Amino acid sequence: MFKRLLIGAIVLMVLGFGGFLAFAWRPEIAASQPPAPSSFDPALVARGEILAGAGYCSECHTPKGGRPYSGSRPMVTDFGTIYATNITPDPETGIGKWSEEAFRRALWTGVRRDGAHLLPAFPFDHLTKLSTEDVAALYAYFMTREPVHSVTPENTIPFPLNIRLFQAGWKLLFFTPGRFEPRADKSAEWNRGAYLAEGISHCGACHTPRNLLGAEKASATYGGAFIDNWVAPPLDKSNPSPVPWSRDELYTYLRTGISRYHGSASGPMAPVVHAGLNVVSDADVRAIATYFADVDESAPRAAEEKAAIDHALAADKRGVGPDNDPAAKLYTAACASCHYNGGEINVLRPDLALNSAVNLEDPTNLIRIILFGIDAKEGAPDIVMPAFAHGFSDEDVAQIAAYLRATRTDHPPWQGLVEKVAAIRAQGKTEE
Repeated sequence: MFKRLLIGAIVLMVLGFGGFLAFAWRPEIAASQPPAPSSFDPALVARGEILAGAGYCSECHTPKGGRPYSGSRPMVTDFGTIYATNITPDPETGIGKWSEEAFRRALWTGVRRDGAHLLPAFPFDHLTKLSTEDVAALYAYFMTREPVHSVTPENTIPFPLNIRLFQAGWKLLFFTPGRFEPRADKSAEWNRGAYLAEGISHCGACHTPRNLLGAEKASATYGGAFIDNWVAPPLDKSNPSPVPWSRDELYTYLRTGISRYHGSASGPMAPVVHAGLNVVSDADVRAIATYFADVDESAPRAAEEKAAIDHALAADKRGVGPDNDPAAKLYTAACASCHYNGGEINVLRPDLALNSAVNLEDPTNLIRIILFGIDAKEGAPDIVMPAFAHGFSDEDVAQIAAYLRATRTDHPPWQGLVEKVAAIRAQGKTEE
C-alpha cells in the first residue's frame, strides 16, 4: 500500500510539473531584420516619443551618464539587483531583431522574443492596458533611436527565483492581462487620466505597497510605498497631508514640480515631472490630475482646506524669534528665513505644516531633504534648498524633524530619529 501511494504521489508530481511546463512555455518569435527608420511615419514616432516620456522609459533603461535606452541601469530589490535591458535597435544586444509582434507580446504579457518570461520589475502588469495603436507608436519610436551595442550585466537574483519559467507561476497569481476598459460612469477626461496612470505611467508601481513576492497589493492600490530609499506617498484619501490634492493642485505639481500646499518634487519624483511628463500635453497632464483628484476624494473634502491653511499660518509664527528650546533655535537659524510665510502661503516657500514630508508616517523624506537638499534640477525650476549634511550632526537633524512634527502637525512623534538620520546619511543621495 505504501509503495502504491508513493508511486501515485510521484506520478501526480510528474503530471503536475508537466502541466506547469505546458502552461508556462511560450514559443520564440522569429528574428526579423531591423526596420529602416525611414519606414515609420514621423507622426507615429512623435506619438511614441510622448508615450515613452509618459512611461519614464529613459529613467530605467538609460544608465547614469550613458547612452539613451542602452540599458544596464541597476534596480536594487529585495530579491537581488536587476539590470534594465538595452532597448535600442541594436540587433545583437538590443531589440533590433524584434518584430512589432514580439515587442507587443513583451508589453502585453511580459514575455521576451525568445519566449522567456520577463521579471515583474518590468511593469508589464501596467503596460498590458495599452492599446494596439499606442504599442505601435512606442515600437516606431524605439526602432528609430540610435542603436547602441551594450551588453546588459547578469542579474543577481538567487536560485530558484532566477529561473524565468517560474515567473509564469507569479503571473498566474498576480497578473491579469488585458486592455484598459473605460468606465461608463466617469467622464472622458477621467478615463483618459486612468488609462495613462494605470497603463503607460504605471503610477501604482511606485505608490502601491508590495507583498512578499513583489506584487502590488490589490487591496492597497495607491496606498504609498518605499521606492529607491524614499517614501512614495499615498495617492488615495489615506494621504495625511492636511490639504487634499485637488485637480488644480495636482496639475500644477505635475506640470511645474511644485505645489503650493504640499511641497516640491524631489528624489525619484523629480525626473517624472521634469524628464517625463514635460513632453506630455497639458490636456493629458490635466486628465491624470482629474483621475487622482478623484482617487484622493478631494472634492468632498474641499471644505477642509481653509481650516488647514489657517492652522498652518498660525503654527508658522513659531520659531521665528528667540527661544530657549535648542530645536527651535536650530529651526530659526537654518529654516525659518525661507519657510516663514506670514499671512499668506507662498508657493516658493513651502509651508512645513502643510508639507507632505512633515505629515507622513515615516520621516525618511524630510530627513533626506534636510540632509541632501533640493537642487536646481528638482522641484521648482532654478529654486534650490541647501543641503545641511555637512553642517548638521545626526542629532541636529533629528531635533529639527522632531520639532516640526510636534509644532506643525497633530500626528504622533516619530521614533528612533537619530538612528534613522544616521542610516539615511550612510545611504547618501542615491538618486544622483
